[in-house]
Amino acid sequence: MIKIDWDEFKFFKSYNKKSDNFENLLDFLKSYYKMTSPKEMFATMQEDEIAQLMLAKREMYSVIDLEKYLYKDFNVQ
Repeated sequence: MIKIDWDEFKFFKSYNKKSDNFENLLDFLKSYYKMTSPKEMFATMQEDEIAQLMLAKREMYSVIDLEKYLYKDFNVQ
């Protein structure tokens, strides 16, 4: 399992212009760790205390919740 490198995240965040740390974390996982699977992202975040807090704040308790968040722009009716 991948462990999130928070020092690298801070460096990454300094160049990313998004104000939301959760959005920055998702971009970091995609960019730094080359993650494309919501399942892999969720599993990685579940193994980290800080990321767990970020998920709980957004009431994301499953991969399905994360998928809905990631693909929210595609769910327009």
